[in-house]
Amino acid sequence: MKRKWKIAVLVGLFVVIAGGVLASIKISQRGIVVVQTGKAIREDLTSLVTASGEIKPKNYINIGANQQGPIAELFVKEGDHVKKGELLARIKAEDASADVRAQQALLRSTMDSSAAAEAGVKAQEDLIKALQADLDRDKADEAQKLADYKRSQQLYKEQLLARQDFDAKKAAYDGAVAAVQGAQSRLAQARAQRAQNSAQLSSSQAVISQQQAMMQRYRVLFDKYNAYAPLDGVVTNLPVRVGETVVPGIQSSTASTIMTIADMSEITAEVRVDETDIVSVALGQSADVTVDAIPNRTFHGRVTEIGDTALLRSSGVAASQSQTSTQEAKDFKVVVALDVPEDVLRPGLSCTAKITTATRKDALAIPIQALTIRQKGALEQHKPGQRPPTDPAAIKAMKEEIQGVFVVRGEKAVFQTVKTGITGATDIEVLSGLKPGDQIVTGSYQVIRTIRNDAKVKIDNKAPVSQVQS
Repeated sequence: MKRKWKIAVLVGLFVVIAGGVLASIKISQRGIVVVQTGKAIREDLTSLVTASGEIKPKNYINIGANQQGPIAELFVKEGDHVKKGELLARIKAEDASADVRAQQALLRSTMDSSAAAEAGVKAQEDLIKALQADLDRDKADEAQKLADYKRSQQLYKEQLLARQDFDAKKAAYDGAVAAVQGAQSRLAQARAQRAQNSAQLSSSQAVISQQQAMMQRYRVLFDKYNAYAPLDGVVTNLPVRVGETVVPGIQSSTASTIMTIADMSEITAEVRVDETDIVSVALGQSADVTVDAIPNRTFHGRVTEIGDTALLRSSGVAASQSQTSTQEAKDFKVVVALDVPEDVLRPGLSCTAKITTATRKDALAIPIQALTIRQKGALEQHKPGQRPPTDPAAIKAMKEEIQGVFVVRGEKAVFQTVKTGITGATDIEVLSGLKPGDQIVTGSYQVIRTIRNDAKVKIDNKAPVSQVQS
């Protein structure tokens, strides 16, 4: 009996000692935070901006209707390659064609009249030349008759010439004078007729110029019933058929668009970049583009255009044109020119672009999730009995937010302010505040969000737990 009592006392004593040891362990571990850690290491970093959009040709034109009417002929089909100036379609144009034919007939009639007037002028010029020759001949004859008459006068005074011969010489001279006057009159009449014919010719030519202008106008109007290719390209959209009526002047209407011609020699990816990322995108940056319809293939390109206008994400309308004030997320258009053969991609295919905005070789980097923000006042240790500041400037300074990480030093996690650089897929560059090999708290998210400066920590990188031992 005495032996059993001794055993019971020993067992009780052992339980008391074990309980005390366990209690002391629990007390010593009270407030210890279980954390996961990683190290600041040097590695190559690439900063990417990812955006979605669609494949588009750099240059494409919607061929619209310039006149109203039914489609009479279509000379191409969707997918055809066309050359600049090639006739694509014709709208029924009976009235315009009749106007052209009528004007052509009128122009031909006027040109015939002009040709007749021109022939009359030419004939008058030939007649004037003949009459001028006759006048010159008559004047020469008159001069000869005048000389004979003057000699006969002298001989008659000297009574060396009979009266009958003198009168004959005088009559011959008078006849020569009359012949000259007649030739001059006929020449003047011919010249007046030529002037009249010339005036008629000038009038006909003026009418021809006017009718040619009208003819050009009718041809332009008639030509508006034809659709021509404005550039070399491919017919990417052909929404109409022969017999359907098209109407001009209605924007974004299927009734006004005959077809779309795209220049497929330069293909682009037009994507929408989030407003928070657009500041990192610059012209000339390289990009890798993947197309949903062509898996396991990446197309390379460069940024060639960056939009200046913010677009509402839900509607694509420019934010400046929105009639209501909204806090809706906004995007910016970015165009990436792709290095691809002409026939590989089709307009409208969905795509995703990864734009390389920056690269760093051998950069000091840490996991992105390790980065956190604390207010300055939460990091400072207050002395016992110290009152909180009441000065507004001091209160504002205490609320200042500081970016940093928690560095494990011994058994504590100490907040360390850091300055960061570019952001990679999972890591971020550290410009100052850390050195290679520093052990930092990387998890869990709950721990990083709530852990206090100088908190005691226990490292457990096996399981992503987040708890405070008590």
